[in-house]
Amino acid sequence: MARGWESKSVEQQQAEMSDQPKSSRRLLSPAQQELNRKREGLLLSRTSLLRQLEVATQVGHRQMLEQAIAEIDRQLAEMGEDTQTPST
Repeated sequence: MARGWESKSVEQQQAEMSDQPKSSRRLLSPAQQELNRKREGLLLSRTSLLRQLEVATQVGHRQMLEQAIAEIDRQLAEMGEDTQTPST
């Protein structure tokens, strides 16, 4: 009998959770979602390039990485993203 009461409690908890809003975020347009995806991709690429730059020893490779970071910074600036804040 206790098992039956336990499952009813779980069902009740699940029902309460489904009654609550799925997320508190506002709905974004498809264009805004695409912009956010692109921004996140650029920030991830920038982080990766910075890590590579920290260990790069050859001058040519370092220059290439610096140019790639500068290009990503340019693209982020076009989007209005501040590249000076550390990404998480």
